[in-house]
Amino acid sequence: MNYELIQTASVIRYPYLWAREAGRGETEGRKERPVAVGVRMPRPDGDLVLFFPITTKQPEASRFAVEVPAIEKRRAGLDADRRLWIIFDEFNTDIVGNSFYLEPEPPIGRFSKAFFLPLLREFISRRKSATEVSRTR
Repeated sequence: MNYELIQTASVIRYPYLWAREAGRGETEGRKERPVAVGVRMPRPDGDLVLFFPITTKQPEASRFAVEVPAIEKRRAGLDADRRLWIIFDEFNTDIVGNSFYLEPEPPIGRFSKAFFLPLLREFISRRKSATEVSRTR
């Protein structure tokens, strides 16, 4: 397997590091969780990728988060019986092919463009207020 399938709207498993954990000095994600692949930007040292966490914990109303509809959970290979949210006000960045955390495994699924791309556009418009946790070396 290679990294080519890690594209916008795909869902992979990744040891996401929450901003609150990074703020306490932690450097490793506590567990692998599903994440949505946001933007993948080509760079000479490897493509930079943004990852948005998917969680079962209902976020506070002040957060930029979206509940995942049942059909999108099925498309993404997620548990359709659980309530899930994608968090967009924080994200991890990593470098494809130059990461301690990213494996060349196939995605577990993919969100539809109709669902995910409007959310990504909204993230881009709010980008300055989002918190980035860089996982690059």
